[in-house]
Amino acid sequence: MKKQLKGTILLLLCTMIWGLAFVAQSVGMDHIGPFTFQAVRCTLAMIGMIPMCMIADRFKKDGKTFLSRWNDKNLWKAGILCGIPLFLACNLQQMGLVDTDAGKSAFLTAMYIVIVPILGIFIKRKPSKMIPLCVLLAVAGLYCLTCVGVTQINMGDVLLLGCAFAFAVQIIFVELFGLNVDALRLNIIQSLVCTILSTVLMLCFETPTWQTISQCWLPLAYTGFLSMGVAYFLQILGQKYLELSVASILLSTESVFAVIFGAIILNETMTPWEWAGCILMFAAVILSQIQFKKKV
Repeated sequence: MKKQLKGTILLLLCTMIWGLAFVAQSVGMDHIGPFTFQAVRCTLAMIGMIPMCMIADRFKKDGKTFLSRWNDKNLWKAGILCGIPLFLACNLQQMGLVDTDAGKSAFLTAMYIVIVPILGIFIKRKPSKMIPLCVLLAVAGLYCLTCVGVTQINMGDVLLLGCAFAFAVQIIFVELFGLNVDALRLNIIQSLVCTILSTVLMLCFETPTWQTISQCWLPLAYTGFLSMGVAYFLQILGQKYLELSVASILLSTESVFAVIFGAIILNETMTPWEWAGCILMFAAVILSQIQFKKKV
């Protein structure tokens, strides 16, 4: 019970940081491209986490040095496998924010809560009997969010759905490969993967300058040090204490915090149809976690 409470607190702190990060990312897109934003953000995350890692090592009594603890094949395997879908998710999310406001994008991103149980089939996790109903509710919610009053789906909405799928894969990979390795080092490696891949795309498709980067130093610092550095570390650590389904429902609360922070800081408003879509989607993500007891 204590472990579950600890995991719950860690993941709720994580989602609060992520919720405000939607606002920071939305502001950052006014100055630099998505690949530049992610490349700088992930670099800052690593800069912040390496000293944290060195400090944490001082409290370990396993006789290993700072460098020798990196010599772990399972750690690097987990970091690379988690880093690739995280890179896709972060960049798709950043590009989606160009056409979609912070609150709405958070709810679309939260679709991973429905996708995770479905992907769980492939790791022998039986999905809830509520999944068909959840899919219908999610589709109805997406229609309210993206189609009512418009003739076509916003491109940003499509990108954010791709982001949700990539986040679902990352959550599954953390469950499969990341629970038995150093959580802080795992986050550093997945951030390194995001940095390298984002930098390559930045150099190919964008022309960043120090002036434009400096104009959004605050969003970059927040999303780098806190959202990427601290929050993803909390996610990995929190998942160690919770079942996959419980962890995924807690992580989905980032959308609630994003709407709250978006309204407070950016003065964003949503139409009644969009609120209805959010309610339907949130009902879908809640119901997707219901487990029925087997008859004896």
